[in-house]
Amino acid sequence: MRPTTPNPSNPNPDAPSQPGPRLLALTARADAALACVLPSEQQPPLELHGAMRYAVLGGGKRLRPLLVYAAGHALGTDGTELDAPACAVELIHAYSLVHDDLPAMDDDALRRGRPTCHIVYGEAMAILAGDALQALAFEILAHDPHTGTDAARTLQMLRVLGRACGAEGMAGGQALDLAAVGRKLTLAELEHMHACKTGALIRTAVRLGALTAGADLEALDALDRYAAAVGLAFQVRDDILDVEGESAVIGKTAGKDAAADKPTFPSIIGLDASRERLAELTATALQAIAPFGQGAALLEELAHYAATRSH
Repeated sequence: MRPTTPNPSNPNPDAPSQPGPRLLALTARADAALACVLPSEQQPPLELHGAMRYAVLGGGKRLRPLLVYAAGHALGTDGTELDAPACAVELIHAYSLVHDDLPAMDDDALRRGRPTCHIVYGEAMAILAGDALQALAFEILAHDPHTGTDAARTLQMLRVLGRACGAEGMAGGQALDLAAVGRKLTLAELEHMHACKTGALIRTAVRLGALTAGADLEALDALDRYAAAVGLAFQVRDDILDVEGESAVIGKTAGKDAAADKPTFPSIIGLDASRERLAELTATALQAIAPFGQGAALLEELAHYAATRSH
């Protein structure tokens, strides 16, 4: 498989803006696995468990679980051993969205086309739900029978996930984001912020899938280069959609970044240059996975989807 260089105005004019049948089947697989690992809303404390399920099961692209599955597939693994890391990374993502939407953070009332968790359950319960989802992610990964037979690998996966959540990952990126409001960042500063806030968990999703499949160092390096490019491309596309998208389509409040005076790719380099950067990142991602040949078909599809999605 040799990637083609995308058109700067569109990373792949023929790429669908929605996942194909194979990715949709894996999305359904992730949804079913998540429904199983979450506590029942009939089990006390009822409101907390209801908030957790509301935050996780209310739709979503499931990009991170899909990346776990796709990375495993590229290395010849597609069994149930991928379900635990896929669930773990999505629970972390869901927790981050619950906290990100809080009034003290981005103060958003709409997520995935529905009222945000704190609007439905109140701020205190939303905070607790996010805390509980984060804890559950590590519990699932630590106690999975498929990864538990290799203690060294399990510890490595836990460390990778923990690093993605902390000061060098999402939390650090969110802190940089809050500090950047009203400031003029350089492109390098903006990309570093998003490499932490958004990119760290996307890179972790790919790495967890690869570690589950027993990837060697060469494969891990190639997949990490792919994931770093896809993670940044995902954010560039998000910023473009914030300018061009409609709230009913993207599932959250359009134009909110500009209203909050937050630095974005379009605000710093303009829409045309943002599209060019998106094309460059997509090409970089595709080049990184070229050595995997047809085994990387799902990773390739996800790279195109991240760059062309409509929500």
